[in-house]
Amino acid sequence: MTDPNEQPRTPSSAPQYQPGAGQPGAYGQQYGQAPQYGHQPYGQQPYGQPGRSDKYNVLAIVSLVSAFFISLVAVITGHIALHQIKRTGEQGRALAITGLVLGYLGLLAGIIVAIIVIAAIAAHPGSIGSY
Repeated sequence: MTDPNEQPRTPSSAPQYQPGAGQPGAYGQQYGQAPQYGHQPYGQQPYGQPGRSDKYNVLAIVSLVSAFFISLVAVITGHIALHQIKRTGEQGRALAITGLVLGYLGLLAGIIVAIIVIAAIAAHPGSIGSY
């Protein structure tokens, strides 16, 4: 049953669909609206400031840890980590440098020990294998 006082809807009186009207977008903006001038959404860096990550470079950590076990791995991963840190802006530069220094010191100590062992063997050639 229809109400005699109700006027029929015509296309001009029907509510019109407007894309994005009344629907919240990212950061409280309406869909289709440009952000206001000077407003930076959360997580974005303003122009002119390099992005700094709070994440540590994994290879820098590997370099530092492996410096106590395998010096060559520490040197290789330390150099790769420094290159990645320069490119990405991650943290861990001090870790990579420390891994490099300890790695090079470990390599140097290994070379010195090898020279001493070779010199000791050369000084007593008959002592090896004579049990």
